[in-house]
Amino acid sequence: MPLTKKLIIAIGCLGLSLSAANAENSVLKVCAAEDEMPYSNNKGEGFENKLALLLGDGLHKKISFVYWTDPRYYLRDTLDKGLCDVVIGVDTGDPRVSTSLPYYRSAYVFVTRQNDKLAINNWDSAALRSVQRIAFVPGSPAEVMLRAIGRYNDMFNYSQELVGYKSKRNQYVKYDTAKLVGEVSSGHAEVAALWGPAAGRYVKASTTPLTMTVIPDTNSRADGAKVGHHYSTSMAVRKGNETLLAQLNQTIKTKQAEIRLILEAEGIPLLDAGTMAVAASH
Repeated sequence: MPLTKKLIIAIGCLGLSLSAANAENSVLKVCAAEDEMPYSNNKGEGFENKLALLLGDGLHKKISFVYWTDPRYYLRDTLDKGLCDVVIGVDTGDPRVSTSLPYYRSAYVFVTRQNDKLAINNWDSAALRSVQRIAFVPGSPAEVMLRAIGRYNDMFNYSQELVGYKSKRNQYVKYDTAKLVGEVSSGHAEVAALWGPAAGRYVKASTTPLTMTVIPDTNSRADGAKVGHHYSTSMAVRKGNETLLAQLNQTIKTKQAEIRLILEAEGIPLLDAGTMAVAASH
């Protein structure tokens, strides 16, 4: 083959490689739940779907969602394997990943009907001893505190009625937050103790006026160990990907106002607005 023809072929191959690399760099792959509303679904209806698109706008990249089905293994099965680049919602400081600046802080809440006028402000409230049903997600701080106040056994059978789904793999049990809020709005339960970001959309949409009361972050088990109820949420990348992490942090700073609008529209109770603003300004 003549040298000139070989050179043309080589240049052509290089051009194709560069085009492929540029196309790859223009896409950000985001790990997202296939059906974990209100966070995300494969129809793009969750608030984390919206946050991902906002992130893409800030980074000037097209967003491609990589969906997972079981929250117990989503990091192992997607991010750790390099199938995606970013996780939108993780606990700040999660040791399995590198986490960004927190982009919001929220809390567990009591959900009650406005017309009931129940005086429930914390786990010591007397009304929690007298109500018949309290909806909660097993494994959450609410379960720990129900044990602490002696109401867990009373609620065990009721809690089992609330299971909405079991996966075929390892029997992953799913509690649908919309259903738990619906228990209160329908009057079947007097109270629900839920993670505010999961409940906000459904409280806001309820045809029965509901109240969300932020649970103070001053709760302890019988042995004195603290039971946290307030948490910060960050985005995350694989450990070692400091370049992308720095880009996420910069985008969180510049898009803080737009992020807050999405969260407020969702009905999420937001804490420490001043602290978050300071964090986003550094």
